[in-house]
Amino acid sequence: MPDSPAAPISGTPLHPVHPWRRYVALGDSFTEGIGDPDPARPGYHRGWADRVAEELAHRVPDEEDFSYANLAIRGRLIDQIAAEQTEPAIELSPDLITLCAGGNDVIRPGGDPDATALKLDDLVGRLAASGATVVLFTGPDIRDTPVMGRIRGKVAVYNENVHTVALRHDAVVADLWALRDLTRKEMWAADRLHFSPTGHHAITAMVLETLNVPHDLVPFEPKPTVHSTWRQARTEDVHWAREHLMPWVLRRLRRQSSGDGLAPKRPLAEPMFGHPMVQGSDAGEQGEGR
Repeated sequence: MPDSPAAPISGTPLHPVHPWRRYVALGDSFTEGIGDPDPARPGYHRGWADRVAEELAHRVPDEEDFSYANLAIRGRLIDQIAAEQTEPAIELSPDLITLCAGGNDVIRPGGDPDATALKLDDLVGRLAASGATVVLFTGPDIRDTPVMGRIRGKVAVYNENVHTVALRHDAVVADLWALRDLTRKEMWAADRLHFSPTGHHAITAMVLETLNVPHDLVPFEPKPTVHSTWRQARTEDVHWAREHLMPWVLRRLRRQSSGDGLAPKRPLAEPMFGHPMVQGSDAGEQGEGR
């Protein structure tokens, strides 16, 4: 892992130099940025990866020297990520790769965190062989998440496997499980499957800190939680089940993916600033798979 850049001096521009100039993000809806829609670009989701790329681009002498591609597509399983995104990513010659894969496999009925980790190990081995810095992600602690909290144990097992894979291939782990702010309700989008803009912002700061990149992002300052009455909470749960949970369950029963027919939102490694950004497909309903 590269040495940490020197911390900026208070009152001076935040432009320390980090070693990366070509960043490629792989994964599913988490990396695509679902839950963090960009009001200025209808149908486009910004997400933590875009936010990280923006910060990295600001911290090189010439922003045009930094390029970023995002190949992630919502709903993708680890076999699909390996088959569809790995070689295109390597062909872009990145020096920084982020990969979040396997979550959709683990949360499915019968999902095996150990079998999925074997596939992750093979995938990370291929990416690490490129010489790029590889960043992996653990799953968040879903203890307090309705329905999903039941598979907390499987997520914990998979997280331990992620750490093992990272050690084998000298990868870096961005630890969502340890980011305790993510247990707060406001960190999650309305579908309770994806992160809200606040959640993506918190993850951005965590990823930069994992990479030892100084940033000037305002630390998360939690607002007092508004406690719902029992009746209000029940109403919210019924609405969530109808609008988000049931469509998600039906897609699983039909073996459908919310990413079917979609292309990556940033298939080419281009500068973050000064060039038009490839537009993502419309998200449709909020309840798509990760």
